[in-house]
Amino acid sequence: MQIIIPMAGKGKRMRPHTLTTAKPLIPVAGKPIVQRLVEDITKVCGQKVNEIAFVIAPDFGAEVEQNLIKVAESQGAKGSIYYQEKALGTAHAIMCAKDAIKGKTVVAFADTLFKADFVMDTEQEGVIWVQKIDDPSQFGVVKLDDKGVITDFVEKPKDFVSDLAIIGIYYFKDGDYLKSELQYLLDNNITEKGEFQLTNALENMKAKGTKFTPGKVSEWLDCGNKNATVYTNQRVLEFDKGQAHLKGKNIKNNNSVIIEPCFIGDNVELNNSVVGPYAGIGANSKVSNSIIKNSIVQSNANISNANIENSMLGIGAEVKGKALDLSISDYTQIIA
Repeated sequence: MQIIIPMAGKGKRMRPHTLTTAKPLIPVAGKPIVQRLVEDITKVCGQKVNEIAFVIAPDFGAEVEQNLIKVAESQGAKGSIYYQEKALGTAHAIMCAKDAIKGKTVVAFADTLFKADFVMDTEQEGVIWVQKIDDPSQFGVVKLDDKGVITDFVEKPKDFVSDLAIIGIYYFKDGDYLKSELQYLLDNNITEKGEFQLTNALENMKAKGTKFTPGKVSEWLDCGNKNATVYTNQRVLEFDKGQAHLKGKNIKNNNSVIIEPCFIGDNVELNNSVVGPYAGIGANSKVSNSIIKNSIVQSNANISNANIENSMLGIGAEVKGKALDLSISDYTQIIA
C-alpha cells in the first residue's frame, strides 16, 4: 500500500499560525494533524503500508521534512518527500509524487481528520471517503445508484443532489492507472479554473468503467481554520480520553486543577491554575494564575493572569493579563 499526502498549500485560512508552521504539523491533542491522519488511514487500510509520500512546498525546510519522515517511519513505512513549486491544483499536486503512485494507493489531503469503524475493502476498484452532512452546498458531493456505486461527482451544488460530501481521502486499487489518467490531464492541459483537478481524472476513469464506492466515515473533522481546529482538538481529546500519550513527563503541578480531557506535554509547569476541559498544553510551557479551556497552546508558551478560551497560541507565545478567544502566532507577546 502506498499513501500520498499532498500538503504544499500555505494554509492561508490558518494564519498567523501557518506563517511559521506548516498547517499539517499544527498539533491536535498533542500530535501533528498529519501524524493523526496517517495513523488513522493505516488502521483503516488493514494492511502494511510500504511508503508514505509527502508533497510539500520547497520552502518548508529541513526540520519539517525530517519530522515527516519520522511520521512515516512510526508506521513502519518508508517516508519520501516531493515538492510542488506552484499551486496548480489537486491533480498536479498528486503527480508531483508520481514515482510513489503504484499498486494500491491512498491519496489523502492533509487538512482533515476522521473517525471510521470499517476496514477498507482493498479489492474495490476505487473508494471515495464521504460523510453525510446537513449543508452540502460548500463541498463536492457524490451521487449513488441503487447498488451503492458512485454515479456522479458534483462540486458545490447550488441545488440539492446529495448530502454525501467528499472528505478528501481516496483509494485506488491500481495506482498506475490513476497516474496515467492524471498524466493525461497534464499532457492535454485539461483544467478547471486554471488548475488541474483530481475530479476530472475520476470522471474519466468512471466513464471508462471504473466503479467507485463510498467509504462512509462516522465523523469528519476539519482543520481548515482556527475555530474548526480548536473544535477538532476537543473531539479528538474526547476520543482519546484516558490514553497515556495525553500526559507527558516531568509535569509540575503546583496547586492547579486539571479538568479532563486534556493534553499536557513534557516539562509543563502549572501554578495556581485551572486547565481544561479540552485544553492542549505543549511541552515546556508555563501557566500561572490562569484559566485555559477549549484551546491549543503550543510548546514553550508562557501564560499568566489570563483567561483563555477557544484559542490557539503559537510556539513561544506569551500572554499576560486578561484575554479571551485568541489566535496568535509564534513568539507573540500580549501584555494587558
